[in-house]
Amino acid sequence: MAEDIHCCVCHNHDVQKFKLKYQKEKYAVVVCDTCDFHFIPPYYRKKIEYSNYKNANVTEAIRNGNNWLKVQRHKLRFQFVSKFVKKGKLFDLGAGWGHFMLAAKELGYDIYGVEISEEPYKYCVNDLKLPVDHIDFFNLDENKKFDVITMWDVLEHIDKADVFLQKCHKLTADGGYLILQVPQIDSYFSKKQKDNWNMMGLDHVNYFSLKTMKQILANNGYEMVAVKSSFEIKLFIMYSILPILKRFKGNRKKSVHETNVNINAAERQQFFNKVTAKPMWQLKLFVFIHNILYNLLSFLNIGEEMMVAAKKV
Repeated sequence: MAEDIHCCVCHNHDVQKFKLKYQKEKYAVVVCDTCDFHFIPPYYRKKIEYSNYKNANVTEAIRNGNNWLKVQRHKLRFQFVSKFVKKGKLFDLGAGWGHFMLAAKELGYDIYGVEISEEPYKYCVNDLKLPVDHIDFFNLDENKKFDVITMWDVLEHIDKADVFLQKCHKLTADGGYLILQVPQIDSYFSKKQKDNWNMMGLDHVNYFSLKTMKQILANNGYEMVAVKSSFEIKLFIMYSILPILKRFKGNRKKSVHETNVNINAAERQQFFNKVTAKPMWQLKLFVFIHNILYNLLSFLNIGEEMMVAAKKV
């Protein structure tokens, strides 16, 4: 477990200054004694590869979903983004299925994105007609400059988050912003669920707290200027409600956490599609209630992720 172990926040490499926090079947979470950063050591990460992160079954489930509803979810994020950048060049790093970029385009931003995973990339380009490149982020021309770089649930996947942020800094225009969302290890739900937290898994290597996020940004040329608690209701439906329903429908008695393992990404998306397959007036009502609930939970600091705005310095 100590093989190549290091902290990307404070750069601690002393093996004696890391301690085990959680031991799971296929991975472990350790804590840096120097800065309290939580992460999965490189030893467990050798087989994780993101170029084929999603398969064709997931793409088909995404294609059968309601794009209008997905865009509304991302427009809610622009209530936060627009406080800092109301227009200009927006670079979505890890574009995923492209619906955030689609929302940005509708709102008048000059958009560009990259996506390393094959299926989401093809969906972005072929289905949504978005300007997305299928390239390694580190190969991106550093002469490009953006007013805002956005990363939604990306940085937790990155083994060398410090090097990644250094590249972001080079691509951010002077006075520009980095806006990101990551699972928060000191959030309400993480503290409550501990090692059964839904956000904890082998593909999430980094578990930032408010303190360690502020520190790693400062170390790499950014000043954190705002943070907001975020509770993704879509993820709650797919990762909490669906496992509960499957458990009650099945004959085997398993915990919700154990049931989660047996549900693939396509099944989750298909379930969300089924839940949201409603007439437009019902969807608009759902969005209205969703936004009120989301903002209330955020105001009360009840969430499991944090949305962060950082300015280039």
